Parts: sequence; C-alpha cells; structure tokens
Amino acid sequence: MQQRTLRRAVTIEGVGLHSGARVTLRLLPSAPHTGLFFVRTDLLRQPVIPVHARHVTDTSLATTLGKDGVRVGTVEHLLAALQGLGLDNLRMELDGPEVPIMDGSAAPFAQKMLEAGLRLQDAPRQFLVIRRAVTVTDGDKYATFSPARRLRIDCTIDFKHPLISDQQFTLEFNERAFQRDVAPARTFGFLRDVDKLRSMGLARGGSLDNAVVVDDFSILNPEGLRFPDEFVRHKLLDALGDVALLGFPVIGALTAFKTGHALNQKLVARVLADPANYRVVRARLDARSDELELLESEGVLAPTAA
Repeated sequence: MQQRTLRRAVTIEGVGLHSGARVTLRLLPSAPHTGLFFVRTDLLRQPVIPVHARHVTDTSLATTLGKDGVRVGTVEHLLAALQGLGLDNLRMELDGPEVPIMDGSAAPFAQKMLEAGLRLQDAPRQFLVIRRAVTVTDGDKYATFSPARRLRIDCTIDFKHPLISDQQFTLEFNERAFQRDVAPARTFGFLRDVDKLRSMGLARGGSLDNAVVVDDFSILNPEGLRFPDEFVRHKLLDALGDVALLGFPVIGALTAFKTGHALNQKLVARVLADPANYRVVRARLDARSDELELLESEGVLAPTAA
C-alpha cells in the first residue's frame, strides 16, 4: 500500500496520432506526493501540466490537457497504463504537443515501464473513494460512479455497425487483468471518416500500424483483431485513462454506457464538484482479512505539482 514510481527513466519514441509529428517521451521517477505531471521540454521554461481534471482543455477524439496556453494531447492510453500499473508519481517529459500513439493501445507503455521496474516509496498510497452515486447523461448515453469496495468498470458500446454493435465488457480491476485483458486493445476508426479527419488536420499519424480500421463490412488490418470484442475493451481502456484525471486512484464502480472522452470527463468533473461525493483516504492491508483498510488521510492530500 505504498506509493510507486519507476526504478529508472524510460524513453519512448513514436508519432502523434493526430499531429503526425515525431515525438520523444521520457518517463522519470518522481518523489512521493508529486503526482503525475507532464513537462513540455521543447518549450522555453519547460512548462508543467499536472494530470488533473482542472487541466482538461479538449475531449474531441482524444483527451487533451493544457495550462497557460500549453497543451499535451492524446494522453488517455498512457494514463491508462499508469493506472493499470499503479504508478502514483511520475515526471513525463515530452518534446512535442502529443503523446506518441505507439500501436494504438496501452501495452507498449506498460511493457516499457515493467522493463524499467517499479519502485515502492516511503509514503502510503492515497485513494479517492466514491461515497455516493453520481451520474451524467447525454441522450441515451450515460456514465455513473457508485460506491464499491474496489475499482470495477463496466463498459458497453453500440456503434450500429455489423462489427461494432452491442458489445459489453467488465473489468474487476487488478494489475494482471489489466495487462492481459485491456492494455493490448487498440484504438479504432472508420475508413469513411479518414479523409474528413485529415482535411481537418487530424489523424495525420494514423495507419493500420496504430489503429484498427473498419469499412462498412470488414476489418482492414491484415492481422485482424486481438480480441473478438477488442472495440469495447479499448473503450474501457479509454475510460480508465480518463478517470485518472480524478487526481488519485479511485475506489468505486464505473458504469460507462456508450460514452466517449467528453462524457467521461463530465463525470469526473461532476464527482469533484461536490466534496460530499468522495473522500481522499490512505490505505493499508488488513493482515487478518486480506482486505483494504481505509484510513482518513493525513498530511499531503494532493500532488504538489498541481
């Protein structure tokens, strides 16, 4: 139940999905209670952008963070990997405006960090515990956080497409389940949308190497799908990355019905808008019952980088 960071620095290179620009991402160990934060090393004074809902600036097609006019885009797959591995403190240096897309999933980020190793720190982990149900809606779409003893995500999608209709997947969260069942699921898109997105200056770095692409009836990727229901697993991965913007690992049950980044972030903002919705606690393992024992937090409650 201690906070975690990396044992050593990790360097990851790739292209941005929307910008198409080559970018280098460096993940470096950080001290307890500093939290997760980006540093734009390509800019004067190397501005810092903390990973928190108050810094969300855009949710169209990806989650973008920004502060004082400086932005970092497409953060959700990396944040999902950090949540999946239980990392609390990390300095993320980026020499461009967008996190590299890699293969379109969270697996390459997780693999690089596991190769570097995780280090326990001399500080107790803190969690955001959902205290009462909170729901946001958009037509027939909705997202709900409700109290639970551990993190659970239930995700449903229905794109009215022969290959992407009425899929549902539930993750009872633990690190092994995340790495096996969710991290490898890739982002996806429709062939009919490619030209439109590129005319808008988006998806310039997209290819069959970093996204599952479907036409009206088939999967265009020669290797096919990694899971029969890879589409809903990726939407669950996105949701996990989006709820990282709560600022702490969360204990609660998330139900995401046909949601996207915008509705996920609306839910995160709604939870944080009222302190009666949650409490921040530190946790330890009860040796007698092997259950988490939640204790009121003392001292530092929020990342100092915020």
